[in-house]
Amino acid sequence: VQLQASGGGLVQAGGSLRLSCAASGFALDYYHIGWFRQVPGKEREGVSCISSSGGITYYADSVKGRFTISRDNDRNTVYLQMNSLKPEDTAVYYCASARICSIVVVDTVDFSSWGPGTQVTVSS
Repeated sequence: VQLQASGGGLVQAGGSLRLSCAASGFALDYYHIGWFRQVPGKEREGVSCISSSGGITYYADSVKGRFTISRDNDRNTVYLQMNSLKPEDTAVYYCASARICSIVVVDTVDFSSWGPGTQVTVSS
């Protein structure tokens, strides 16, 4: 499973970004997909996950109400819409596959496979 996150960048606090997660060489619609983030020198932090059908989503408390995960299986892509960004959201964001989508998976960052991340920087 090879996933590629994109869409990161530099944004001011209060702004928005939309991250994309694309799959290479396989159909994404069979997989539960999640996002986690990491700041150099710190532990990984789970952000969100979405079930293969898109019917189930979970969010970390730190992003609930500001971030929205969605998927377009026809485009083989999962998205993370990030609104009301804060400086503490600054991190490298990774999309990853998951055995299941649950709040436990998000909280424990129990993802299976991921590819290169994308840098998100939020300035104050």
